[in-house]
Amino acid sequence: MLFVATLPLVLMGAAWQAPGTAAAREKNNSTAVPAPTFYKDVLPILQDKCQSCHRSGEPAPMPLVTYEQTRPWAGKIAAAVDMKMMPPWFADPRYGKFSNDESLSAEQIRTIGAWADAGAAAGDAGDAPAPRQWNEGWNIPQPDVVVKMPKPVQIPAHGEVEYTYEIVPTHFTEDRWVQMVEVRPSSPAHVHHGVVYIRPPDSAWLRHAPVSEPFTASMLSDPEERRQAHETTSDLLLVYAPGSAPDRWADGMAKFVPAGSDLVFQMHYTTNGEAASDETSVGLVFAKKPPKQRVVTLQLNNHALMIPPGAEDFRVEVQGTLPNDATLLSLFPHMHLRGKRFEYDIVHDDGSVETLLRVNYHFHWQLSYKLAEPRELKAGTKLRAVAWYDNSKNNPHNPDPDKWVTWGDQTSQEMMVGFFDVAIPAGMDKWQFFVRRGEN
Repeated sequence: MLFVATLPLVLMGAAWQAPGTAAAREKNNSTAVPAPTFYKDVLPILQDKCQSCHRSGEPAPMPLVTYEQTRPWAGKIAAAVDMKMMPPWFADPRYGKFSNDESLSAEQIRTIGAWADAGAAAGDAGDAPAPRQWNEGWNIPQPDVVVKMPKPVQIPAHGEVEYTYEIVPTHFTEDRWVQMVEVRPSSPAHVHHGVVYIRPPDSAWLRHAPVSEPFTASMLSDPEERRQAHETTSDLLLVYAPGSAPDRWADGMAKFVPAGSDLVFQMHYTTNGEAASDETSVGLVFAKKPPKQRVVTLQLNNHALMIPPGAEDFRVEVQGTLPNDATLLSLFPHMHLRGKRFEYDIVHDDGSVETLLRVNYHFHWQLSYKLAEPRELKAGTKLRAVAWYDNSKNNPHNPDPDKWVTWGDQTSQEMMVGFFDVAIPAGMDKWQFFVRRGEN
């Protein structure tokens, strides 16, 4: 199963045009309202919405912490926020409310545009808010445990890279409840996606595969294990793609890692003209006490998709019903280069459709959309995921508009996966959750 996203240098590549029309600028200049300044007006926005990525050690292409760092990019920042490319947020505002919505308000967009348009003045440093304090190297509190891939993966300068796996023992001597988790690649510019699976000690999955060293499916001698590398029922600890945020579950909720488990890193690397190596790490913050609810990651997917050549708006859907009661927490859509839109719905018994999320899909920014208010769902609730694809020549990301496109690992192929996180009783595992009432 899989994921997406190479980091685009959106700000670096954006062609800037000053926000607003010439008439609007002339009107603004004729008023007595002072132009925004960096320290008073712009820096608070950057601290709140941008510096989580735009600071030293993070994946964004430039830091935006000081005036000296920010001033050269003023015009391109204004263009990026005016186009709503930055901060990355692609949910249609008509559907759902999300706690991790980093989009700027209309007033914030106007402020940045007016600041750039007026010459990007620094202003009085005394107006600056206190610097935002960040944990060194992490966006979560200092992890209780860091699990790192023991051996680096060598990434070539060119060509496609087969999915790479590394099985890492946790050496946990007791069960652990993980309340926060973050994935940090050492070479994020080469990571298309990463999935970290929990392999319990009684799991037969990839039991003959190497441990603590990287391997690919084609390196496995057993045909059954080569197949297993691409499909598993193991629970997910976290899915990572550039731009995605760490998981932070509310008090009373956590993911479960049994004693003696291994973490299986599934890494999809992409080449960018420069050879590199990567040693991805995952940081874990444990719950202070056993939670009442266990978080599990489920998915709706359609492996049978076949997208015709030239199709501009090709629709693929999948439906499923919840086998037991659950609390819906977040939604994470996944497609590849031809992805256009993705939607999650509840289909009610009377046939009416309630849209939970609609994303104007952007390949380079695969985000998790965390519900502002968790949604209680009853057993039997029908969930639907719908994806639309643009396989036409009008799609600038399309590798080949003359090709029939089917499911596959590489970005030149396609996927349709609707991940979603739910909370269930702490004593229930995923297998028990899928036993429907009345079934043995």
